[in-house]
Amino acid sequence: MAQQGITRREFLKASAGVAMGGALASLPVELFAHAQGSDKLRVGLIGCGGRGTGAAIDCIDAHPSVEVYAMGDAFEDRLKSSLQALQEEKKDRVNVGNRTFAGLDAYKGVISSGVDIVLLCTPPAFRPIHFREAIQAGKHVFMEKPVAVCPAGARLMFQMGELASQKRLSVVAGTQRRHEPNYIETIRRIQEGAIGKIVGGACYWNQGGLWHVDRSPQISDVEWQMRNWLYFTWLSGDHIVEQHIHNIDVINWVLGAHPISAMGMGGRQARTEPHYGHIYDHFAIEFEYPGGVKVLSMCRQIDNCAILIGERLYGTEGTADPSGSITVGSETWRYDGPKRSGYKQEHVNLINAIRNNQPLNETRAVTESTLAAIMGRMSAYTGKIVTWEAAMNSKLNLVERVMYINYDTPAPQDPVPIPGKTPLV
Repeated sequence: MAQQGITRREFLKASAGVAMGGALASLPVELFAHAQGSDKLRVGLIGCGGRGTGAAIDCIDAHPSVEVYAMGDAFEDRLKSSLQALQEEKKDRVNVGNRTFAGLDAYKGVISSGVDIVLLCTPPAFRPIHFREAIQAGKHVFMEKPVAVCPAGARLMFQMGELASQKRLSVVAGTQRRHEPNYIETIRRIQEGAIGKIVGGACYWNQGGLWHVDRSPQISDVEWQMRNWLYFTWLSGDHIVEQHIHNIDVINWVLGAHPISAMGMGGRQARTEPHYGHIYDHFAIEFEYPGGVKVLSMCRQIDNCAILIGERLYGTEGTADPSGSITVGSETWRYDGPKRSGYKQEHVNLINAIRNNQPLNETRAVTESTLAAIMGRMSAYTGKIVTWEAAMNSKLNLVERVMYINYDTPAPQDPVPIPGKTPLV
């Protein structure tokens, strides 16, 4: 591989502080080979919204041995609608019986129901505690991105990822570009030096607005925030974390590193109505990677504006679009190989890893990308430069809020962040 001034040293230095503790180190290694031949792989779905239902279908399609065996959601209406959709589309592969669970502790029922794999598809705030429960119970996992909304959650994910490796469990994340042949082949060429030494890059997710849920007097404020989760940082991480993580993840993948610092800005110009909670509608971050490589990160969710979604890398000999093209001088190479849906392939890769007893664990990579996005958000919210070490050691802990929330507790009332006034913790 061509040298690009990018090493893993900074990550190893930072992650060394994520101690596993004596109790974790003493846990036995569990061999979890399963589903040889025609044996069934029982899947439990946790989080039954559109993405969760889609993930269940993709998992069913991955192999004939897969069946949906249990389902859970915080809200019974979403549980019922998802079950109906799955039964209509994949009737012969849905065998939930009475293994359906509703409420904030539904995940415990699914995980303890006898499933082999759990699909974690709730709003991101719940990912760390659900992942911990699944890994401690010895379950293989598919989890949607991002995997945390705060540094405390990211630290827990790093720890549980290590435990998953000890137990030989497979964990695949919903960063589907890592499973798309066009990205895989193009990034292989970039890493082998196709554009020379990488000197900079950019990544974008600029699009229009998304769905929202209006307040209703029939539900509590906590339930409304949970149903309208995109617009509350404690639930989604803000859209730089919830959505733009895909592009940041590609940059991390290409460079083989996470950013060492972030300097950003952002704001809230179009989202002024109450149903938009307190998150921003645009961000611009300059990430610095090892070797002095600077990457512009930009994301926006505002209607009637230019749309741009993708990544760019700039090298001493050319430029590249990691999704499938490399330009050196007047010559452009374009990917023309097989095309496969990353949404489907990630589940195929998970099932193959389990059936062949060759564990695949993507926890560290997706958690690095999640924390990088959180760094950018922290910088934009506060107006400060945020280093990787500062993020790793931050006292910001939204996991505790999720652990103790219920429908009757007062809804969190977080203000819109103001750079220069919002503290960096």
